[in-house]
Amino acid sequence: MRKLDTRTIVVASHNAGKIREIRDLIGPLGFEAKSAADLNFVEPDETGTTFEENAAIKALASAKAAGLPALSDDSGLVIDALGGAPGVYTANWAEKEDGSRDFAMAMDKVEKALSEKGATTPAGRTARFVSVLCLAWPDGHTEMFRGEIDGTVVWPPRGSQGFGYDPVFQPEGHAVTFGEMSAEQKHGWKPGQAQALSHRARAFKRFVETCLDA
Repeated sequence: MRKLDTRTIVVASHNAGKIREIRDLIGPLGFEAKSAADLNFVEPDETGTTFEENAAIKALASAKAAGLPALSDDSGLVIDALGGAPGVYTANWAEKEDGSRDFAMAMDKVEKALSEKGATTPAGRTARFVSVLCLAWPDGHTEMFRGEIDGTVVWPPRGSQGFGYDPVFQPEGHAVTFGEMSAEQKHGWKPGQAQALSHRARAFKRFVETCLDA
């Protein structure tokens, strides 16, 4: 495993919600972080078929463009009754004809697909959020960190916090959705703590433990 020996890093994303969450997690560690969107980098085509492949595509593109280490996240909602969909195509389900993304529309698509499968009870609506972080260096070296959180898809959506599919995902052991949680509640983790809640925080905890010196 390669250690990260700089506190200057690129967040390899153009997703405002994802950038905000990564900055929330990375900020307390003293990083100076600029996003690929801030730097006007071209958004690479995510042609992979796994979270790991797409995370690597994004991180390597930003690392090589900036000449700095870059941290990317590829994440998605994996629903058992839908055979793992939307999975790596989670963001695609939100795409409109004009190229913009509408996650209210995407959540409605999920609900319609579950209804067509007859998945109307919590037992039939099990799901998990997956996050894979990729830390890439300009020389092409990468490190991967995966985090998952089990839960249930609920309907109707609840809460206006977070982003994406958060209002329809209720994590296991909780009575509220990610959309009803503050950022601090959703992450459930700060450096030095033993537990993390969200998929992204769980992946981030592994990144910290592996690539940062204590």
